[in-house]
Amino acid sequence: MATTVRRTLPSSFFQRDPLLCARELVGTELLWGKCSGLVVETEAYLTLHDEACHAFTRPSTRAFVERNEPGAVYIYLNYGVHWMLNVLVKGGSRTGLILIRALEPRRGVAIMRARRGVDDVRRLCSGPGKLAQALDITKRHHEMNLCSDPRYAFVHDHGVEPAVVADPRIGISRAKDFPWRFTLADSPFVSVPVRPRNARKRLTPAKSALTFTAK
Repeated sequence: MATTVRRTLPSSFFQRDPLLCARELVGTELLWGKCSGLVVETEAYLTLHDEACHAFTRPSTRAFVERNEPGAVYIYLNYGVHWMLNVLVKGGSRTGLILIRALEPRRGVAIMRARRGVDDVRRLCSGPGKLAQALDITKRHHEMNLCSDPRYAFVHDHGVEPAVVADPRIGISRAKDFPWRFTLADSPFVSVPVRPRNARKRLTPAKSALTFTAK
């Protein structure tokens, strides 16, 4: 019987194209202190020529990109209510930010329930604001790096290749037609179900696509 090897994603993972990184983060496990969750939904944003990205209009975001290393956390408050967890991708042909949109809770479920005031496990992290509340993510985590502390990192099970669906980004008013939202196929933990017309756009990355250097 084949065994899987769990490894923390290194900085080199985030030094590739943002779309590839966003797709391949789906199916990894995000470790966050005493809690963790399987990444089931991400969105990619490019720092150049992408009107939906903060870098398009915010000098502070461009400064963040300039001074930080790949894997750095970009946190912002959405509509003054919800914190959003993003990861910097930098060093490849394009630079971008990946929004972590939804998780399937794995560890620390009781803690997440207490923080969210919700019992249904499917609703604990089914959206970027929800998962930030469940994991107690706030501005204090801004600019920390997810490749430097094994307690706060992405873990990949080598040998496991999840089926991923690509469809247009959601919750934005500009550049909303790019199919840069990536979800775990048929997952009940995503923020918004994939539109039926996009359900066939499944991507199963080949092993050769995982070109980062694992630790």
